[in-house]
Amino acid sequence: MNWKIVTIAIVVLIILSLPIIFHLNSQKNEEDLAIQKCIEACRQAMINGKDLSSGPCLLDPMPDLKNWVCDVAHNPRRPLIDNLPENQCSSFREGKASRFVEVDTSCNFIRAY
Repeated sequence: MNWKIVTIAIVVLIILSLPIIFHLNSQKNEEDLAIQKCIEACRQAMINGKDLSSGPCLLDPMPDLKNWVCDVAHNPRRPLIDNLPENQCSSFREGKASRFVEVDTSCNFIRAY
């Protein structure tokens, strides 16, 4: 077996996989940032006295993350409130944003999609 060829093949595979690793890492960093921004927006809304019981959309879209929205929902989910279009972010409903973060009415993270 020619170890030189094997070594070169391994190095090439590592180099070719780096962009995939960096892409996956940047997506995770973007998601983490979106979660943080949504929690902060929720807390600020609470400080400002905003009623979150109807599950309002808080950031539609998020500043600097135009593909993300921030929505308040109940946990467990209340379909008669949380599934109403007027309580959901229009950017997500209309396909202008494809990612969302949900927090509960106490600003606890529920999920990111």
